[in-house]
Amino acid sequence: MTVTAFRHRPEPDEVARVTSTAAELLEVLWGRASTAPASASQLRVLLMLEHHDGINLRTLADSLASTPPSTSRLCDRLQAAGFVERVVSPVDRREVRLHLSGRGRAFLADLRVRRERELRAVLALMPAARRVALLEGLEAFCDAAATRIHDDAEDAGSQTA
Repeated sequence: MTVTAFRHRPEPDEVARVTSTAAELLEVLWGRASTAPASASQLRVLLMLEHHDGINLRTLADSLASTPPSTSRLCDRLQAAGFVERVVSPVDRREVRLHLSGRGRAFLADLRVRRERELRAVLALMPAARRVALLEGLEAFCDAAATRIHDDAEDAGSQTA
């Protein structure tokens, strides 16, 4: 599928379709780059912990749209692999805080290096002007997605309050 030039202003449906295809192709490329000892669900946990260090199990489960027992089992496997550390909260001994271990951080760093290598190989096949356009579009997409995620989190917080 090639989009050479837009003779019209692309509709959100068209852009969503192409973006979805790009995401699927990214998964294929990243799968080639991965010798991951972690499943896709476990990788999501690691990424959440990287961005929310010290999160508790219930909050992590809510963020993953999962149940605490299921999330706990994921964390059990990640802890056994040395990627996650559990620490009892100094405030409430019933609460356990989750942290990404040094090994978990090293795993994510290595995974990113391998993924970026795959991406560079594809990007090198693109003309420079298209790479600039892609970068600008992705920056705008990231800003819009972050805003939506932030707004959704605020809405969820106000509904539980």
